[in-house]
Amino acid sequence: MSWLETLRTAGAAIRAHRLRSLLTMLGIVIGISSVVLTVGLGLGAQDQVRSQINALGSNLLIVSPGSSTGSTGVRGGFGSAASLTQADADAIADKSVAPDVARVAPATSTSTSLTNGTTNWTTKIVGTTTTWEKVRKRTLSSGRFFTADELSTGANVVVLGSDTASELFSRGNPVGQTVTADGTALTVIGVLAESGASSDDSNEDDVAVVPITTAQRLSGSTSNALASVYVEATSSDTLSAAYQEVNAALLTAHDVTSSSADFSIATQDALLSTANSTNKTMTILLAGIAAISLLVGGIGVMNIMLVSVTERIREIGLRKALGATPGAIRRQFLLEASLLGVAGGAIGAAIGVVGAMVLPSFINQPVSVSAPAIAAALGVALGLGVGFGVYPASRAARLTPIDALRNE
Repeated sequence: MSWLETLRTAGAAIRAHRLRSLLTMLGIVIGISSVVLTVGLGLGAQDQVRSQINALGSNLLIVSPGSSTGSTGVRGGFGSAASLTQADADAIADKSVAPDVARVAPATSTSTSLTNGTTNWTTKIVGTTTTWEKVRKRTLSSGRFFTADELSTGANVVVLGSDTASELFSRGNPVGQTVTADGTALTVIGVLAESGASSDDSNEDDVAVVPITTAQRLSGSTSNALASVYVEATSSDTLSAAYQEVNAALLTAHDVTSSSADFSIATQDALLSTANSTNKTMTILLAGIAAISLLVGGIGVMNIMLVSVTERIREIGLRKALGATPGAIRRQFLLEASLLGVAGGAIGAAIGVVGAMVLPSFINQPVSVSAPAIAAALGVALGLGVGFGVYPASRAARLTPIDALRNE
């Protein structure tokens, strides 16, 4: 019997029991669709994290203060110390000290309520310099950023984030209007374009940016302490070199060693690696659950194929009596099992792709369709069909014609 004839016979056997075949494939369908969606969710989450981190700024290093220790010996968290100053930012910006640093943007941060008429909104006030816009790779949807003159004079101007602007101004262009912070009127000179970046405790679009001199006056602080220093490397290739230069400059300036450093430096790669490792762990966990569905589906294929062998013992005996070899019998049942696996895999992959297109509108989470994952899923489905079909096929091939024909 040729392969084509064997394939035709296997297809006819599956069609003869349509409902049973569909139920047999159900486990594989659920497993494959779960794998496609699980991998898609994992890849979508990684893409989302990558885009959000990239929105923080390109080739970015974030220098933060270390932890403080109170008089009672209680240690604060990272960033609680006042160990970064304007002098540190100036040292990092020195080309002779850090030649691979392109720009530096020192920043202070405080939470303040802004008021526009009867509307108020509490947001993060960031005091910084004119380089912040370029270091953070932010653009303006309207208006402009503050100038060097406004920075030096501590002008009462503010640039609002898109979310902050929408909360304070329900209609009209905020540019040119006034908001009040701690009794001081600030003129809105610009609105930042949406960045989409956020974390559990920070929304990059809910911010009000003012000159650092203005921020110090608003807070009434005479301290030069900074909440962070944003450092842009000259290129992605020099990011590592810039990291080393900034680290060495601050160790020298603070007269500390690496083991006792009172600051920390975060890179985009480190942030991305941490976030992706969490996503990968969850993806593996969910994929493991989906694999159990595939295992159950494979066992279902083997069970049905054993039932099929039992039902068709007389047919097997007749085929052998007419000259069919054990190899031909084995091939027929393996093809039936393979067809069930491939059909279940194809249906499951199709459901997974449709789910990847529909699901984001319900869960507000991107789902990426991975062609390699779909190909691998189909390969697994075929492997399940073949792997779990071997025993039933071998059992059918071992039947002797005389015993098979005597079977009732």
